[in-house]
Amino acid sequence: MTRFLVVLTDVRPVEGEVRNERTSPERRRQVVGASSREAADRIAGAFMALGMVRAGRQRVKVIAVGRGRHTCPDR
Repeated sequence: MTRFLVVLTDVRPVEGEVRNERTSPERRRQVVGASSREAADRIAGAFMALGMVRAGRQRVKVIAVGRGRHTCPDR
């Protein structure tokens, strides 16, 4: 079963480097779990209505977690 995380983060200033979320992720402000994509989209929509998101100082990300790897049916 795929679950989703909705993450509200601060947008970091560009420091002349390539942004890499794996080595230096943006600071998280809020993390909310959802059991379906539709629920995650509704939560993300509510976050997108916030003034800091609309002003470009924060960003909303929807991340799928818990996806099982595709296995070959012959195995």
